Order: sequence, then C-alpha cells, then structure tokens
Amino acid sequence: MRCFYLGFNNPSVFEVIISGDYLPTAIRVLVVDDFEPFRRLVVSILQKQPELQIICEASDGLEAVQKAEELQPDLILLDMGLPTLNGTEAARQIRELSPGSKIIFVSQESSADLVGAALAIGAAGYVVKTDAGRELLTAVNVAMQGGVFVGSRFSDHDFARTSLARAFEQNIETANRHEAGFHFDDDGLLDDITQFIGNALKAGNAAIVVATESHREKLLPRLQACGLDTAAAIEKGRFILLDAADTLAAFMLDGMPDPVRFLRLLGDLITRAKAANGEQARVAVFGECVHLLWAEGNAEAAIEVEKLGNRLAKAYDVDILCGYSLGGVQGGMDSHIFQRICAEHSAIYSR
Repeated sequence: MRCFYLGFNNPSVFEVIISGDYLPTAIRVLVVDDFEPFRRLVVSILQKQPELQIICEASDGLEAVQKAEELQPDLILLDMGLPTLNGTEAARQIRELSPGSKIIFVSQESSADLVGAALAIGAAGYVVKTDAGRELLTAVNVAMQGGVFVGSRFSDHDFARTSLARAFEQNIETANRHEAGFHFDDDGLLDDITQFIGNALKAGNAAIVVATESHREKLLPRLQACGLDTAAAIEKGRFILLDAADTLAAFMLDGMPDPVRFLRLLGDLITRAKAANGEQARVAVFGECVHLLWAEGNAEAAIEVEKLGNRLAKAYDVDILCGYSLGGVQGGMDSHIFQRICAEHSAIYSR
C-alpha cells in the first residue's frame, strides 16, 4: 500500500490517524535538532509508539549527514535551522548517501515556500514544531507508508494539487494503477478528475467516467477549457460517461457487488473503449460508485468494489481513480474504514 496524505489533519472532519498496525516491527529513527530540550520532546513523542526506535541523535547538519551515511536509518527527523550545514543542504546530501531514509522536516519555520522547497527535495513530510505534539506521529505513520504529510496549517495551500498533477503526469503510462482520492469539496474532486481524465485523453488514450450527474455536467466544460474536444471523443467512443447510480444498480445484488456482473459490465466498457481507440491504447477509469456505497452506510460493499477494481486493473491493464466526496457526508470517514480502503489502492490522495 502507498498512501499519499496532504494536509487536513482534523479528526473532527476526517479521522486519518493511521494505526501503528501497518508499520514494520521496528523503524530506526535518527533525530536531528540543535536544541536539546526539543530533541527530548521529540523522543518522548516517538516513544509512544514502540515500533519507533531512536538509534541516534545529532545536533548539527554535518553530523546528521555523517550519521545518516553510517547508520542508514529508516527515518530522519530533521530541523531546518541547523548549525554547520542547514537542514535543506543536509537533506540533499542525505538523499544521496542514504537514499532509503525517509526525511521529515520538523521546524519552527512555517513559510509555505520552505514547505514547497522541502517537498521538492523529496521530503516525506513537514511538521511545524509547535504542532509536533498532535501531528508528528501522524506524519511518521504516513511517511512510513510511502506517503507525504503536510501539516494542517498548510491545508489552504496548493501542495496537494501540485503533487497530484505531478503524479498523474509522471505515471500516465504506469501499469495497473488503482488510486483513490478523498476530497472535502467539489472543486478539489473536479480538479483531480479533470487532471486524471484530461491527461489520458491528451495522451491519445481512452477514458471512462462513472460519476454523478452534477459531476459529469461540471467536468465537461473543465475538460473543454483544457483544449479537449470532448464531443468528438464521445462520438468516437474513446470517452464514455455513465451515471454512477445507474451503474451501481446494474452490478449490485442483495446489497453487495456481484463479481460476475461487475467484471462483465466494466470489462465490456473497457473493451469498447479500447476498440474505438486501438487495442493497444490504455484506458483511464474514474468511478464514484464506491463513494455512493460508503455514503449510504454500506462500507463493506464499497471495499468489495475496490477489491474488484484491483482485479479489473490487472485483467485489462487500466488506470483507475476512485473518488470519495467527504465534505457532504456527516461524520466523515472513520480511521478503520480509511485504512481498509488504503490497503486496496496503489496510492491515496487527500485534500
């Protein structure tokens, strides 16, 4: 499983504190900060999770680089304002000398520009020191799942959108992608669908959208604004739009998805899209059926659909993005369901 979580560390809206059950039995941690009392605080926070083993502490950037090369830790918590060698330069060198180490910046600096620079280096997270008590363990859990964590105070910034765009652009040819996006408003959801489907169509591939009527109506002008001739793509059969509720009704049986109906229905659609665009063409599939199931309280059915999505991706070599709209569902999604959904995807995006 690879999770990608950015911002929104607000359990009252969406509880995403990922359980330690998903972590390896031991994670070796290097803590780097020139202020000894804060290092003690960090150590005390990490000790709440027994899987986290503090193997070394360092107080300047040069020492951090040396210890990282020597010890090859799984995780490095790194301050920005370090003597001898600042955190940014230390991180660059560590990335070369200990490429397997995840780096989370824990800094008193709260500049959005610094956060952007940290992510550009390849950091797996950024936590402001005053938020460490409530965010550090979450950041560690997300980073060790292969994700990227940015603290809640940066939720209004565009880090998530930029990272999503980069992921979609870089991975458009990657086989068997089955990803999920969790969104708190329609704008974020539609931006991500537009990016996902738009990149597929621009690359000359086919696309299938299974969405609510309102989302389909809003998506088309966004794609057209990107310079795509959606009418021509629909006419040629390389762009197929379906209603999520109608599609759901076609493969559900007694409250659960029927595997035969599901695979036949979606398989036929993918085959049609490939035939219209050339048998070697890839197909991007966006779906909201899982959201409708979860929103009506049938999370077990949603998870079964996600499992069937994995079978579909492998059988037909397609890219799948599942959309969950959290903002309109009272109570949000509990952490247990979130974890189970994460386990069925190659990547998770939240904003």
